[in-house]
Amino acid sequence: MTAFLLIISLVIILTGCEGFTNGIEWFGKKHGLGEGAVGSIFAAVGTALPETLVPLVAIVFSGDGTHEDIGIGAILGAPFMLSTLAMFVTGTALVVFHFSRGRELNPQVNHHIVGRDLLFFVIMYMAAVITGIIPVKPLHYVLAPVLWIGYLIYVFITLRTEGDLDAETRALYFHRSHLPDLPHPPRILLQIAVSLAAIVLGARLFVSAVDSFAEFLGLPALVISLLITPVATELPEKFNSVLWIRGRKDTLALGNITGAMVFQSAFPVTVGLLLTEWHLTTVAVVSAVLALGSGLLLTLWIRIKHTIAWWMLLLGGAWYAVFVAYAIRSSL
Repeated sequence: MTAFLLIISLVIILTGCEGFTNGIEWFGKKHGLGEGAVGSIFAAVGTALPETLVPLVAIVFSGDGTHEDIGIGAILGAPFMLSTLAMFVTGTALVVFHFSRGRELNPQVNHHIVGRDLLFFVIMYMAAVITGIIPVKPLHYVLAPVLWIGYLIYVFITLRTEGDLDAETRALYFHRSHLPDLPHPPRILLQIAVSLAAIVLGARLFVSAVDSFAEFLGLPALVISLLITPVATELPEKFNSVLWIRGRKDTLALGNITGAMVFQSAFPVTVGLLLTEWHLTTVAVVSAVLALGSGLLLTLWIRIKHTIAWWMLLLGGAWYAVFVAYAIRSSL
């Protein structure tokens, strides 16, 4: 039954992601938005909803320590998965489509957009991690509004900067094919809303199935929320990026991931800062350090080389494997 639920949820998520990427591109075209705004803000925030809801529900609606561990693990696990496993999946997609479709091996990205995303992530997430190590509660109330102000500044800059959606976009799925004019805005918004609902539903089903499997293995709550639950909730970003890599829309593909990393270092972290003790355990700190290590390496590379190499994305798999080995060993 668990295996069947996993398959069904994956089909729902993938279908939702296909409709969402198509709808969000048309939304950007209709409003004259650039690649940065579409990929790093609208697509990133939209597909970040599943993993944002997990810690919020766990912390707000459940008061025991176990649920707080799950909430903190989910908050830290999302950026970790995005900066490691999601990058690895994107790099793998590049290699696969290079040999199957003849596309370029290295991603053709707007380095200003992706580099800015990564820089904001490293600064904001590092501040959150340091605050979790230093047991001074007043710092939490200072950092929370600072993170939100930082994210608003990031949104303002991204909306004003470069990146045109010039690439060809498939016809809107909710558009009647016999109509000669372009899709009407209500149809675009309806497709985005329905697709997001499918993504959230599929993610919740996947989380339930994965959690059942994890409990069967007897893993601790923190390890489950750091290692397993984010794999499910980050699926939308991974699938979106693969779809955009297939369509040679590399800035949208990577911006969807890096923009979600910035968002995850702002809103979910403030939930943890304000509603929990935000005291990070050793396992949590290790995951955060690995996420920062991956993000910092990518930031430095793109700042120096003005591009990202395919093998650096695949390196995300190594960061993830290191934490898997450490987490399993620490839980034994």
